[in-house]
Amino acid sequence: MPPKALKDIPGREIVTGFTGRFVHGERSTLSFWEVTAGCALPVHQHDHEQITYIAEGTFEMQLGDEVYTLHQHDTLLIPSNTPHGGRAITNCRIIDTFCPVREDYK
Repeated sequence: MPPKALKDIPGREIVTGFTGRFVHGERSTLSFWEVTAGCALPVHQHDHEQITYIAEGTFEMQLGDEVYTLHQHDTLLIPSNTPHGGRAITNCRIIDTFCPVREDYK
């Protein structure tokens, strides 16, 4: 597959205020999110293992019974089937990896 500039990948608003651009491989998905301050992601869970990286901003993440305030350059591992959700304290840019592929984001 030839290289593709991130700006050339169409964005999709998955939840209000959460716009993602997605790159799918055979076994994983790489997601680039732009998140508007104050917007929330309801608590949910999925079979995918997820690794979150905060590229810009501050994001409050609930993982199971714990709540973490994540800042620029922080990472968080979200194991498969673990309830999680969060909200953007500021405008954020977040990068997530998912394994296996997020078919629902195709």
